Amino acid sequence: MREITITNLVSLAPSCATEIVNGIVKYQHFIEPVATSDLALCHFMAQLAHESAGFQTTREFASGKAYEGRKDLGNVQPGDGQRYRGRGLIQTTGRANYREARDDIRKIVPDAPDFEQQPQELEKFPWALLSAVSYWTRRKIGELAERDDIVGVTASVNGGTNGLADRKRYLKRAKGIWALERLDKSRPVLRVGDSGDWVSKLQVALFKLGYRVAVDGVFGEHTKSAVVHFQNGRRLIADGVVGSLTWDALRR
Repeated sequence: MREITITNLVSLAPSCATEIVNGIVKYQHFIEPVATSDLALCHFMAQLAHESAGFQTTREFASGKAYEGRKDLGNVQPGDGQRYRGRGLIQTTGRANYREARDDIRKIVPDAPDFEQQPQELEKFPWALLSAVSYWTRRKIGELAERDDIVGVTASVNGGTNGLADRKRYLKRAKGIWALERLDKSRPVLRVGDSGDWVSKLQVALFKLGYRVAVDGVFGEHTKSAVVHFQNGRRLIADGVVGSLTWDALRR
C-alpha cells in the first residue's frame, strides 16, 4: 500500500481537522486490507473524505432523529436513532451496524470497546478508521472500486447517489495524489444507457471475440448480454458493467 502522509490528506481535503488527519496517518496500517491496489485506495479515501465533510468530523451533523424506528438499521429501542447516529469516518449508522463494527474490529483489536454500549467511542481513533474498514469489507465495496465504478461504490456506501459530484471531485484529487489521474482520461466505466466512442470501442472488441453485437455506439441490452457472457467466461463479476478488470480482460 502507498504511504499516506499528512501532505497527501491536506491536498485531498484542505480544510481537514488536524486530529483526524493525524489519526489516519498514525493508524494507516489498518487500511491495508482494503487498499488492494492504488485505485482501491483512491476510492476508499475519496469516500471517507466526503463522508467526514473533508476530514472535519467523525460524527454526523444531523441529530439522528431521522433514523428512529429504522428496523433495517437495527434501531428497535426508543432513542436508538440519536444514540446510533452516523459516526466514524464512513458514518456508521444504526445499532446493527455498530454491533457489526464491534465484532469485526475485535477480530483485529480484541479489547476494542463495545460500540453498541459505548457508541461515542466510534468517533475516536483508531475506531473511526477501523469502522470504515469494517463497513467497506463486509459489503465487498473493494470489488466495485477495482472496476473504478464510482456510482456503484457510492451506492454501497450511501444507499444512493447522494453527494456524487463531491465524491467524484475527491476521487479525481485522490488519483492525482496517488499517481492515478490518467485513469480519468481512459477506460471509463460503461453500463446500459451509455453511448459514444468508448461504447463503440467496447463493441468492436466484443465483435472481434465473436459476439454478434452492432457497433453503433449505444450500450443496450444486446451489448450488456455479450458483456455478461464474456465476464462469466473470465470469472469476473458478471453484472454487465464494464470496469477496469473487464477492460483488462478484453485487451488480453
